[in-house]
Amino acid sequence: MVNVSENIQQTIRIDELAQSLPKEDFTEIQLNLDQPKIVWVATREIEISQLKGKRNIAIVMNAATFSEATDLDYFITNVSTSIVTPEWIVQTYSQRNWVEVFYREAKGWLGLKEYQVRDKRSLLRHFILVFCAYTFILWHQMTGGLRRRWASKPLNTFTEAIDAFRTAISFRFFDWLTHNRDVFAASKASLGYIWA
Repeated sequence: MVNVSENIQQTIRIDELAQSLPKEDFTEIQLNLDQPKIVWVATREIEISQLKGKRNIAIVMNAATFSEATDLDYFITNVSTSIVTPEWIVQTYSQRNWVEVFYREAKGWLGLKEYQVRDKRSLLRHFILVFCAYTFILWHQMTGGLRRRWASKPLNTFTEAIDAFRTAISFRFFDWLTHNRDVFAASKASLGYIWA
């Protein structure tokens, strides 16, 4: 890594840079999460030998000095220096959990990784269906729609919401099928199957 702040170029490892920074370079930030947390953040504009152009890095510690810190994180971004502030870094990073929650729920409950397609167009259609289902479930969960229409109990988790959604869809399909057996049989027959 090459430190380019103050027009002085110097090749240095990021942990060495963090250790060399004085206490005054770190800004104290309080994160208002489920459990409030205080972190100290320093930002620098740097060049990285394997990347073109300048990047902004943030050194985030759980103590005011490097020697006292037991938890250090290093973040890198190509966002403009005019936007990258210590507050912006930690607020943006603190939102990452929701991205991870989405992928865990989409993979585990909606089959995001369970595709059996080979071409790009089919893969995109699969992803669009998963994203639409996820959005629909969250919308109903946040607005109380599932609670009002599809459950006699509060639905507080994504798992409860998807169970209610699946039950409702199964019931609606079964109801449709009992009234439209001939349509379903004709559809299967057009594919060369017999449904009886």
